[in-house]
Amino acid sequence: MTTITSGAAQVELAIGGMTCASCAARIEKKLNRMDGVEATVNYSTEKAKVTFDADISVADLIATVEATGYTAQEPTPPRTDVGTGSGSGGEEDDGAEELRPLRQRLITSVVLSVPVIAMAMVPALQIDYWQWLSLTLAAPVVTYAAWPFHRAAWTNAKHGAATMDTLISVGTTAAFLWSLWALFFGTAGTPGMTHAFEFTIARTDGAGNIYLEAAAGVTAFILAGRYFEARSKRKAGAALKALLELGAKEVTVLRGGREVTVPTSDLQVGDRFLVRPGEKIATDGTVVEGSSAVDASMLTGESVPVEVSVGDSVTGATLNAGGRLVVEATRIGADTQLARMARLVEDAQNGKAAAQRLADKISAVFVPIVIGLALATLGFWLGTGSGLAAAFTAAVAVLIIACPCALGLATPTALMVGTGRGAQLGILIKGPEVLETTRKVDTIVLDKTGTVTTGRMTLLKVHTAEGVAENDVLRLAGALEHASEHPIAQAVAAGASARVGALPTPEDFANVPGLGVQGVVDGHAVLVGREKLLAEWAMALPAHLERAKAEAEAAGRTAIAVAWDGEARAVLEVADAVKDTSAEAIRRLRALGLTPILLTGDNKAVAESVAAEVGIDEVIAEVMPQDKVDVVKRLQAEGRSVAMVGDGVNDAAALAQADLGLAMGTGTDAAIEAGDLTLVRGDLRAAADAIRLARKTLGTIRSNLFWAFAYNVGALPLAAAGLLNPMIAGAAMAFSSVFVVGNSLRLRGFRAAAN
Repeated sequence: MTTITSGAAQVELAIGGMTCASCAARIEKKLNRMDGVEATVNYSTEKAKVTFDADISVADLIATVEATGYTAQEPTPPRTDVGTGSGSGGEEDDGAEELRPLRQRLITSVVLSVPVIAMAMVPALQIDYWQWLSLTLAAPVVTYAAWPFHRAAWTNAKHGAATMDTLISVGTTAAFLWSLWALFFGTAGTPGMTHAFEFTIARTDGAGNIYLEAAAGVTAFILAGRYFEARSKRKAGAALKALLELGAKEVTVLRGGREVTVPTSDLQVGDRFLVRPGEKIATDGTVVEGSSAVDASMLTGESVPVEVSVGDSVTGATLNAGGRLVVEATRIGADTQLARMARLVEDAQNGKAAAQRLADKISAVFVPIVIGLALATLGFWLGTGSGLAAAFTAAVAVLIIACPCALGLATPTALMVGTGRGAQLGILIKGPEVLETTRKVDTIVLDKTGTVTTGRMTLLKVHTAEGVAENDVLRLAGALEHASEHPIAQAVAAGASARVGALPTPEDFANVPGLGVQGVVDGHAVLVGREKLLAEWAMALPAHLERAKAEAEAAGRTAIAVAWDGEARAVLEVADAVKDTSAEAIRRLRALGLTPILLTGDNKAVAESVAAEVGIDEVIAEVMPQDKVDVVKRLQAEGRSVAMVGDGVNDAAALAQADLGLAMGTGTDAAIEAGDLTLVRGDLRAAADAIRLARKTLGTIRSNLFWAFAYNVGALPLAAAGLLNPMIAGAAMAFSSVFVVGNSLRLRGFRAAAN
């Protein structure tokens, strides 16, 4: 997918072969060294976004990436035939195909490693020739299952770099090769050999020691972490798929005076198509016949349905909530607002900097030091005349003890326990990269509709004329509105039935387009709608009802006039109600050091009214989806770390752009897929709990990583001194692993704040 912008070309490349964030940094550095090239590489989405001069070709860029040791190709553009339904499963199948080799390696390593570890650690299982059985089982693990680590280590070595893959490859290979030497040329292959399970510090020549359990166990543990990480990364493009799936699947086109149902992808600009009440509008267009109320809240954030009639523009994927419409298509495929929003989400995801993994940062320093120490140890013992076997024993022991088994558990166990506890509390955390940003977030941007408010029109207040009973108003107005399909009418009907019970059935019901409804209820001639509808029947609101109407509209609410038997009797206030828990949620977010900002596509009066009710000082209203992204970018440019909470399609791109995206689980799939955290309950208080849990999980991962290295670093001097026997090596590995698991399990005690 190549575009030209201001004299320069821009391309997105799909990058293959990256195993860690440092791989992305290496590719980015190589591309940026080319004259006239500016590139950003995202490890999470596996894409490179490159801007380059006209004298450079895409083939040159791909060649540079390949010369760095990775693959590159132009990705397939997202489908624009929204809603056809064909091929939607293909992406999922492709993702499963990519994961299959990793899953097979993981299963192989786990099945074969468990008996190897058991035999090494349990003396009772050390039957005659157990060491040869261990070799048979461990060989496929260290060669086939660990191949991705060896391949990545070789790639890193060619470029003078060292990462976790280097440490894993060198450590497992050293343990395996030393075990081979001990079995074939030393005394470890003798029938009846057992490990000396005693905590003694003594120099040994290593001829009777095997380390197959270390080689196999490390491979299995770290493959497990890589698999779960890769599975979460496969969902990076799911936000785009969710957006494109929002469109109508089929459309009724008017051709030659007949109604013909065709796939939405067959629509052409200029086609006229029918949209019945309750159907989605197939594509962007102009109304040429009929009038209705269109619910565009998922795209615009506007909580009140928009009245449309002949000549008005409508947007694809919005819902026709009222009457029959005939629409002429003006934009199709990639030109529609829905497709443009999909591109916004993709751009935001690709532009988000991938969090650098702490283990790789440590490895960049730790690996060269360990390899240098191993070589120094070998040279020292050779120089002192201790013999080749003793020197190699000490050097290899350094490499083996430096390969921390617990490091493979540090992130996945804390993440597994933390995400499991989060799921119990209605909080879904997508992956380890998410946690890094929670520590730094200082500003939280909140969508209004469906996040701070319920997202549903609700009857809030009833103002009656003197001598008129509120129940009479609700019974008559509710009965008439119940017969209407308009969302505001349905809100009145629902509120009325909740307060007065069963509603009577109206007679002579009629819808007055754009004004309201009229009919006969219990013998009364009733009008419900705009003040203009009453004026057409020569009725005026009394002064106090006129004031109530003006105050309601000033607060951004919808005011509905009610009249019967020739007199104006009441004014009803309908609005998107604030959730009962929102004000408490804002207090909790402030307590975490976050500054709340209300961001909405709704009008300013409504936004300011809601903000005042929940305690938010800063309001940004009347913004389109692309403007929401710009607002987040502006806040980030000011040096803020921004969290965003939203639930609609209109929030998806902003959720992806934000440093931390929190999607309400009660919202659209597009928002949920674009977010980093999902709040299943739809309760904004869960946002504060989610940030607390994410920060606590991150803290656990950090402490796990510290101890995973600390045990090994502490044992390195013993290894270098040639004093490390197999029992101490095995115990250090096992104890550090047990500590990491135990530390992670403490997250099960996390509690949501008291409600």
